[in-house]
Amino acid sequence: MKCPAAHMSNPLWTKDFVFTTLANFFLFFGFHMLTPTLPVYVIEMNGTKLEAGLVVGIFTLSALITRPFAGRALDVLDKKHVLLFGLLVFTITVFSCGLAFSIALVLLLRILQGVGWGVATTAYATIVSDYITAERRAEGMGYFGLSINMGMALAPLMGIWVMTHWGFTSVFFIATASVVLSFFFSRYISLLEQPSKRVRVKEASIFEKSSLLPAFLIMLITFAHGGILSSLPLFGLEAGIRNVGWFFLAAAIFMMITRSIVGRITDRRGREFVLLPGVAALVLGLLMLSISRNTPLLMTAALFYGSGFGSIQPTLQAWTITRAKPERRGIATATYFSAFDLGVGIGALFVGLLTKWLDYSATYRISIILMIVFAAVYIISMLKEKKDASANPSNSNAVI
Repeated sequence: MKCPAAHMSNPLWTKDFVFTTLANFFLFFGFHMLTPTLPVYVIEMNGTKLEAGLVVGIFTLSALITRPFAGRALDVLDKKHVLLFGLLVFTITVFSCGLAFSIALVLLLRILQGVGWGVATTAYATIVSDYITAERRAEGMGYFGLSINMGMALAPLMGIWVMTHWGFTSVFFIATASVVLSFFFSRYISLLEQPSKRVRVKEASIFEKSSLLPAFLIMLITFAHGGILSSLPLFGLEAGIRNVGWFFLAAAIFMMITRSIVGRITDRRGREFVLLPGVAALVLGLLMLSISRNTPLLMTAALFYGSGFGSIQPTLQAWTITRAKPERRGIATATYFSAFDLGVGIGALFVGLLTKWLDYSATYRISIILMIVFAAVYIISMLKEKKDASANPSNSNAVI
């Protein structure tokens, strides 16, 4: 257990931490204004449902391919220059979407947008980890993650409201303005001294071996998450529930609440006190979601699901940083987020295939198997690390 005095001597809320968190919030806010509105924009341009789905899928694929190379660049080049490059590409492409005269151009812009997004989000997560001491890493990453959840919770509602009342031009203008604010705050963050580039070039690769375990675990979680993201509106029709969008808002709120608590528990007691209850909450959330036939039950499912996801995601991200060498944090972060995106993409595809034979409720219950695998893999790794720590007491501080 960590001494509270250690928290007093390692300040978290520095100017750079606050500015990086604010910049990340405005980036996610701008992005998530487009999440529910861009497919509608494509339909309004006389596009097909397939093309509307492609604007989401092609973006995700582009970001997934970009992240490993972004991580390598962050470890080899100046992190701030890499970040600003990603933000510049993302800002230009968001603004340009409002001027696009064809669906083909929108799709091309989305590919470039995925590049900017993959670079910028990997950069923020890497840079902010440098500001947080090891003693407060889970707590700090939890607070940083609030910027993501707040963007996810507020921006889609704002985007739909602006689209309905003011039109698509205003959506793209406000989204662009939000990303410009992210660019503004990023200009004023100061980077810590980086390790020798010559050493890092020698060790450069596009994946970080030490990150594979937490990356695999988050992929199991986002596999289920991707299935929910892609199918919940259709599940609402199947179950006779109106306004299933409240599930996402409620889940995001509980994620925010949980994130503000679990970091301290992880830092002071150990991540097993967060990950195992978190995966139990996800099991309950998925089970309750599968049997939901009214809004109150749906909201209860969101409580458990949001609490579980909000516990697990920042804890695994902090663990990823802890396991990596300081000079490998960029590629470690990229490995983690690549697994995150891959899980979302495969999960959405898998649920779509399963619904040829099963209803959505059944697919959610099948996802519980992944949570069981998560718990089993983590418990085995935890026991192995504790056994290794007992055999090598000098390395015990590095263990879970």
